Amino acid sequence: MPDDFYIDVPPINPQHRNSARPQPTTPANSRITVRNPSSATTQSISFSTTDPPPGTIPSSTMGDVEEPTQYDDQGGSAYGAPTPLSQLEGNGIHARDIKAIVEAGYNTVEAVAYTSKRQLLTIKGISEAKADKIIAEAAKLVPMGFTTATDIHEQRSKLISITTGSKQLDTLLAGGIETGSITEIFGEFRTGKSQLCHTLAVTCQLPLDMGGGEGKCLYIDTEGTFRPVRLLAVAQRYGLNGEEVLDNVAYARAYNSDHQLQLLNMAAQMMTETRFSLLIVDSATSLYRTDFSGRGDLSARQMHLARFMRQLQRLADEFGIAVVITNQVVAQVDGAVFNPDPKKPIGGNIIAHASTTRLSLKKGRGETRICKIYDSPCLPESECLFAINEDGIGDPSPKDMEAHER
Repeated sequence: MPDDFYIDVPPINPQHRNSARPQPTTPANSRITVRNPSSATTQSISFSTTDPPPGTIPSSTMGDVEEPTQYDDQGGSAYGAPTPLSQLEGNGIHARDIKAIVEAGYNTVEAVAYTSKRQLLTIKGISEAKADKIIAEAAKLVPMGFTTATDIHEQRSKLISITTGSKQLDTLLAGGIETGSITEIFGEFRTGKSQLCHTLAVTCQLPLDMGGGEGKCLYIDTEGTFRPVRLLAVAQRYGLNGEEVLDNVAYARAYNSDHQLQLLNMAAQMMTETRFSLLIVDSATSLYRTDFSGRGDLSARQMHLARFMRQLQRLADEFGIAVVITNQVVAQVDGAVFNPDPKKPIGGNIIAHASTTRLSLKKGRGETRICKIYDSPCLPESECLFAINEDGIGDPSPKDMEAHER
């Protein structure tokens, strides 16, 4: 490993400026220089490491840089992470207030700034006057006003995309799964939704020059389909250490819709302690189909689902991670005669509006699958062919490509 190297970090907040502050350099065996594209600043972090054998690929940078991600006293972190809540202390805001806010699930100043006053008032011990003071102090640290389209264009040009393992699929997605937004993957059973999630859980740990995000993965499983052996197969494909790859995946099984929402609060706390580049929820809607049944529960289900999706977007905005959710489909009876494919994703307009990019998966010939851009703010409606291999998602054989084109 060279003494100095650069890694690009996805912008945590598109309007942040100079949020990452340099930390004092201490003697160590190696030094990593981190550049935050959202602030165009650099900083050096010292840490002890050993050089990997020539020709090998580090399984993840997380093992080396996990410790420096802790916040310093000046605000900001090694990766230009959101500002710690301790920066709000003072000016009438006490430590017990900070503790109450953290216990309510708000772990950073950005989380507070993005939250409405009405939500803050639900926290025990927070009065209306205290809420006004907290919001005012947070607004001083988190820019939330207007900026120019030029700045946004520059920031988006530096966004990191995580490879799917298939060149065909990466090309369709203009580079891969985009960080800082929600990508929804829906389709029938056996269309490759969970297989794609397993591959992404490994590729997000790859170095940036290999299409990775150099971060850990959070995996929320609601259907019991998570299989670590699939991660080991993908890790072997990329020459990664299987044990370290598994250690870099934080897994949780959700047992009901309330538990599923609570896990996001736990995830937010974990993201303040170390660097994650991907959050997977497989699937986001299965528990809602059983916890809320019948038209009488439709309103309550959609409100709960909206809160869950809003929390996902908040994590994407706050920490700059890529969020991938899978969704199930339901048969659409009305108009089925005129619709060659009457199946549609469940969740209604709540899921549709909350997801930035929506991908539809269909079964193909043999182990091939078809991915179609169902909805995207910047990608044209198109489709491609990919394959499910023993070592994860990959490209189909030339024979399958020719058959698909015909």
